[in-house]
Amino acid sequence: MSKKVLLTATVQSHIAQFHKPLAKMLHDNGYEVHVAAKDNLAEKNGLKIDFADKVFDVPFERSPLSPKNLGAYKAVKRIINEGDYEFVHTNTPAAGVFTRLAARKARKRGTCVIYTAHGFHFYEGAPKQNWLIYYPIEKLCARMTDKLITITNEDYKLASQKFRTNVYHIHGVGANSEKYFSVDSEQQAKIREEFHIDESTRVIINVGELLPNKNQKAAILSMKDVIKAFPQAKLYIAGNGPELDNLTNLVKDNGLENNVVFLGYTLELNKYYNIADCSVACSFREGLPLNVMEAMLCENAVVASNNRGHRELVDNEKTGFIVEPNDYSAFSDAIIKVLNNPELYSKKAFEKAQLFTDKSVYNELKNVYFGK
Repeated sequence: MSKKVLLTATVQSHIAQFHKPLAKMLHDNGYEVHVAAKDNLAEKNGLKIDFADKVFDVPFERSPLSPKNLGAYKAVKRIINEGDYEFVHTNTPAAGVFTRLAARKARKRGTCVIYTAHGFHFYEGAPKQNWLIYYPIEKLCARMTDKLITITNEDYKLASQKFRTNVYHIHGVGANSEKYFSVDSEQQAKIREEFHIDESTRVIINVGELLPNKNQKAAILSMKDVIKAFPQAKLYIAGNGPELDNLTNLVKDNGLENNVVFLGYTLELNKYYNIADCSVACSFREGLPLNVMEAMLCENAVVASNNRGHRELVDNEKTGFIVEPNDYSAFSDAIIKVLNNPELYSKKAFEKAQLFTDKSVYNELKNVYFGK
């Protein structure tokens, strides 16, 4: 009988984007990999799960209070009870709660239940409401968890002290080192030619879904001062989402149409990182952002907003800069410092990123699953 693992998340794009290294590790150790999550891949411009042996479309909703999650609970419970899985590994808050509830019977039969916390909603400085709602839920669900994986030191410390389960820390989900790596000047010139970007253009890249939390507004408004120092600078914003119209209007209102480019959702992020002089990340909240790791692997210095995920990755004034998310002048000052001397920070950023590669995380995940 084949050995099997079920991976669950609220949406399939989460599995597709973040869990290929995990799937590779499991396949290398003789396991079938099944996936259960809501199918949202059609809206993700070519993103696919091509590494799973079986994929179930389960109607999870992001809000734990959505009545549709009752149907998702029943569906995933049936999948677990019929699947005879050795491991059930769940991710994201809503799927994490309902999968662990659904796996209670299987757990009594010996199934090992694993949960990866990609950044607890409760943390130092989080709204009190988050602590009142999410902390009791996670504390209760920890009792239905055999192994809890955290990806930030802050979450690891809290979970180790407060939750009754085995807690592990790993360096994220594993950035794809076969896709994201630095290239030489000749290759950079070819990419610029392909994208019709002049050699004199200073390239700044911002990556993330266009949502209020991602705070692209800060990156856009910082360009007002950046272009005073570097008139040829351009900010490339990669991602789609509901804030597009608001951000487009912000660019127009500030006369930045020639200096800000919206790329939409692109599968060529590695190429933009390869020609970027600086990466900017402006989120109010982050767990441990993969896009920052990818940028650093391509030798990008990063100017990042002050949150726990960014602080874990960016060493202030060494691999880049940490600034407050609403301090637009601090963003522009830091970007200008990087543009004046990118190599001062980029090499150190690349070195730091080695902790977070797929190869490094592969071994950490193997230890979580099979270590003593």
